[in-house]
Amino acid sequence: MTTLIDRLAAFTTATTAAELPDDVVAESQRILLDTLGCAVASLDDDGARRGVTFGRVLGAGNPEASVIGTGEKLSTIGAAFANAELVNALDQDAVLPPGHVTPYVVPAALAVAQARRLSGARLLEAIALSHEMSFRIGRCTDYLRDIVDGAVVIPKIIGYSSTIFGGTAAAAKLLDLDTETVADALGIAGSTAPVNAQRAWMMHAPATTIKYQLAGGMAVTELTAAHLAAEGHTGDRLILDDREYGFPRFIGTKRWEPAAIGDRLGEAWTFTPFQSFKPYPHCRVMHAIFDGLIEIVERHDLSPDEIEGITAWGESFVQQPTWVNETITNPRDAQFSMTHGLALAAHRIPPGKDWQTPEIVRDPSVLALTERSEFQPHPDHAAALAKDPAARASRVAVRARGQEFVAERAYPKGSPSSDPSTYMTDDELIAKFRHNVAGVVGDDDAAAVIDMVFHLAEVDDVAAILDRMAGR
Repeated sequence: MTTLIDRLAAFTTATTAAELPDDVVAESQRILLDTLGCAVASLDDDGARRGVTFGRVLGAGNPEASVIGTGEKLSTIGAAFANAELVNALDQDAVLPPGHVTPYVVPAALAVAQARRLSGARLLEAIALSHEMSFRIGRCTDYLRDIVDGAVVIPKIIGYSSTIFGGTAAAAKLLDLDTETVADALGIAGSTAPVNAQRAWMMHAPATTIKYQLAGGMAVTELTAAHLAAEGHTGDRLILDDREYGFPRFIGTKRWEPAAIGDRLGEAWTFTPFQSFKPYPHCRVMHAIFDGLIEIVERHDLSPDEIEGITAWGESFVQQPTWVNETITNPRDAQFSMTHGLALAAHRIPPGKDWQTPEIVRDPSVLALTERSEFQPHPDHAAALAKDPAARASRVAVRARGQEFVAERAYPKGSPSSDPSTYMTDDELIAKFRHNVAGVVGDDDAAAVIDMVFHLAEVDDVAAILDRMAGR
């Protein structure tokens, strides 16, 4: 019997940079650039620093791989943990169904590639296959935006544990494991994956500062699975085929449609049309609203003290404690509070790391406008989503100067859609990267990194990229 694990393992070892479609190459390079910038932007964040500190505990005495944006090197596993926490800290990392994929699959691969002095082409393979695999498995399970009887219904158990397979495959690929050993690594990963705790995170406000899934923990589990398989441990090859007792049961999904995992696997690449990038360091559910709000305040040159109130309409499922929370004590609270996010956007603070400084998060003007802001479900959200999974029906109204200024959006900036303007271009991604690394990575080094990443298959040694980012 050829199991799904066997097929994923064969896909892993068969993937080569030379055979990747152009759109997969381009998107994988864009993912890497964005990931590096997101990590550097988080260096001053308290939560991210806790991750770096624990990364040192995991391996400070074995300098193999860099903490991104610094000259510090840790063990592969230590650097992978630290970088995963850095990438996800400000919540501006790339997104792909089932949600956040990149911070769970790239850091382990990047650390292995640097430690082994592998080429950019090898890292390109790992990024591509990990996102493809994560997207395919995510499509099989319950999703945050599933529609039941015309309404968006959040599953009682949800999260990103399924990305463990993509991240493990990427690490195993770069460790040069053969197909049989990769299969064992994937089986081990499935048996040791973290629980899906995202729904508890949604419901318990103020929410835990480790957020919806500990990115560093995922990276450690991926490397553990790959190395244990390399040492001879065997994995559960049936873990994805067994609906009753296998991985679907572990993660609590009611929906399990595994045909999507193997459908033309290795022939058709499916993730790129769904890959999105975040202009704002805030939960993605608010981004289309932010686009409209910023347009209003800039077009009419509105100052925060002129604004009498803001009302926004958006995704219908986010009336959960973490999103409606207005007790803002740290940047993690701010990343998900809808009304606080509206206040931040109305202050015209440049999107990026500046949104998440403690001074801005607790700024009296921001907090005051938070109290004058409100969020309501958009009545057309579910219907629009049913027609187009990328749709995010959004409306925002600003009351100021005795008038009401209104903006509407069908899609958020950063996502491919029927509206070409929502796609985040290379130039826009580069601008985001430069803003995120400003003050840490010099202009010349940033330019060199951009050039290497956009020509990743020509880079002889991935370490050269990380060395140019050693700003601190």
